[in-house]
Amino acid sequence: MAEIKLLGLAHSYLGSPKVDSDYAIRPLDHTWPQGGTYALLGPSGCGKSTLLSIISGLLTPSEGKVLFDGQEVNHVPPEKRNIAQVFQFPVIYDTMTVFDNLAFPLRNQRVSEEKIRIKVKEVAEVLELTSLLRKKAKGLTADEKQKVSLGRGLVRDDVSAILFDEPLTVIDPHLKGKLRRKLKQIHKQFNITMVYVTHDQLEASTFADKIAVMYAGQIVQFGTPRELFENPQHTFVGYFIGSPGMNFIDAVLEGDFLVLGKDRLPIKKELASRLRSLSPQRLQIGIRPEFVRVAKQHHEHALHGKVLGVEDRGTYKILTVELGTHRIKARLDEDQNVPENEVLLEFPEARLKLYADSLLVEV
Repeated sequence: MAEIKLLGLAHSYLGSPKVDSDYAIRPLDHTWPQGGTYALLGPSGCGKSTLLSIISGLLTPSEGKVLFDGQEVNHVPPEKRNIAQVFQFPVIYDTMTVFDNLAFPLRNQRVSEEKIRIKVKEVAEVLELTSLLRKKAKGLTADEKQKVSLGRGLVRDDVSAILFDEPLTVIDPHLKGKLRRKLKQIHKQFNITMVYVTHDQLEASTFADKIAVMYAGQIVQFGTPRELFENPQHTFVGYFIGSPGMNFIDAVLEGDFLVLGKDRLPIKKELASRLRSLSPQRLQIGIRPEFVRVAKQHHEHALHGKVLGVEDRGTYKILTVELGTHRIKARLDEDQNVPENEVLLEFPEARLKLYADSLLVEV
């Protein structure tokens, strides 16, 4: 196992970066504690693969340090970092048998053939590859090849972490769930630090104990799937996590009220005071579709919206509402009446989030 720590880490593909946009990875500090399962989640181009390449040693960072168990490894070559990497497209030798592919890393370390046989058998059983050991790799399916690629990392006793770079992209959808469960089983059995890079929030939340959400070259939040859903620290996290994502509505602070077009919402005095001290350029309300309520009758703080459409998703419905200059989503139960034309909405105070210049405001 290994604790992976990043201190003041940054990387640019330009010679003399000057502004944030010049960086593929903007300066950050982050720690993955040893022995956990983690996901690095974000859209294409946000810096996920660059960060993974830096951790594995394929790329040297422009600034900062990478530490494994407290030891700097910036200039330690990949083969000496005791890390296995599983890529989007399996890296195996098609002309070799499955057994020889799994044995290859051990033979490079000059391990005895007896120990190789024992270790390959153990890993093959875990990955359900035993019946394929004598088969040439070129005849395997995509998911079988990916399991062989994973197995090549697991056979080594010195591996302290496994890095996965979009490992299920080429796998048939009906097999993805099975392989994710297999990875969880492997982690439980071998207790190896695992970092899984993906753009798919379902993959991230079903695999990882904690997720690092990446946006524009920065890790904007690190937390459990529930924490990311219920308490997003950045507007991007709210938008990216959930289906649909969080609603965001521009607001103006007037006294102890938030003004949303023609509607006003009261907020606590402490929160209003905090907002005045921040003087943000942009203030936004955030609320998830799951927490928006359709009001049964008019009251002082009900919000007036216009129904634009409804999407039936089988076990629930998604209502699209025009609220001032914004379009928001509300989730309705399957048997809940769908309002027509005009609708009154409620934003429960306990579920309402406020963001000043994209960052969550808390008191």
